[in-house]
Formats: sequence, C-alpha cells, structure tokens
Amino acid sequence: MKPVSAFVIALSLLVAGCGKDSSTPTTPSPSTNPIFVASLSPANEVPPVTNSESSVSGTATITLNTTRDSAGNVTSASATFAVTLGGFPAGSAINIAHIHEGASTCACPVVVNTTLAAGQVTVTNNLASFTKDNIPVTAEVANRIIANPGNFYFNVHSTLNPGGVARGTLVKTN
Repeated sequence: MKPVSAFVIALSLLVAGCGKDSSTPTTPSPSTNPIFVASLSPANEVPPVTNSESSVSGTATITLNTTRDSAGNVTSASATFAVTLGGFPAGSAINIAHIHEGASTCACPVVVNTTLAAGQVTVTNNLASFTKDNIPVTAEVANRIIANPGNFYFNVHSTLNPGGVARGTLVKTN
C-alpha cells in the first residue's frame, strides 16, 4: 500500500467519524446529514489519464447538511467537501472540483460545484487537500443523490488535465 493511500484512508475515517457520539442509540429514520465518499483515481476519468498525473489518488468525503419535511424529503441542503489527493508530480495545480450526475463512464453534467477556483489549492510535497463548506445544493439534487448515489461522481480537474485528473463514484457511508 502506498503511504499516501494509507494517509487518505485514515483521513477519510477520521472525517467520517467526527461528531458521532457512540453512546447515543441510532434510529431507523434517514440521516439528516448523510455522508458519501468517493475514491478518486485518474483511471476512472473518461478517457483515463495516462500522463505524469496518472499516479494521483485520493478521497472525497461529502456531507449533505439537510433539512427535511415530515415525510423525510429534503427541503433544503448544503454540502461540505473534504478532499485529499496525493501522488502529484512537481508543478501540478488543482483548478476546479464538482459532483456530476450520470454514469461514471460519461462526461456528464455538473450538478454541484464546490466553487473551488484556480490558485486556491496548493500542491505541496505531492499532496493537495481542500475543504469547502456551506456549498448550496438544490433539494431536488440532494434527494436524487441520497436515493441513488451510484449515479453521481466527484471529479477534480488540474491544469495538466482540464477535463479531469481524478474521479470517483459516490458511495453512501451513513
């Protein structure tokens, strides 16, 4: 296992476990703040990345902060993104990142933009990470993500790979 991969897994578990009180019993009702992860890889891009950034890997943890009606439907939502990537060659730069709706084999439409802009993320010692909070998500999109996370993927773009450097399908963890 690459050292970066172990770091990414440990960070993902830490982020996913934050704020849970293990002494509080769980209820069968839907989570108010469902959490999703995506294992990011250049091989998942369409077409797969084959240049000097092909060894990048990482994890995105996405928390949907939701308000629900009495029927359990999301009425408003925002997202928190915690993203960590490693394996970048010197000179790499992250530009944008977002959630797309559709099969992982297509270049599908963006439905949630992290608002990340070029120059906001620095790649240091081959690693890059960023957190974005309170990103608006429409209730309709939030309901679709919760109902079928496998129909959405998270995608990060770099200067060298403007079409996407690493992507991964969303998987619900709670």
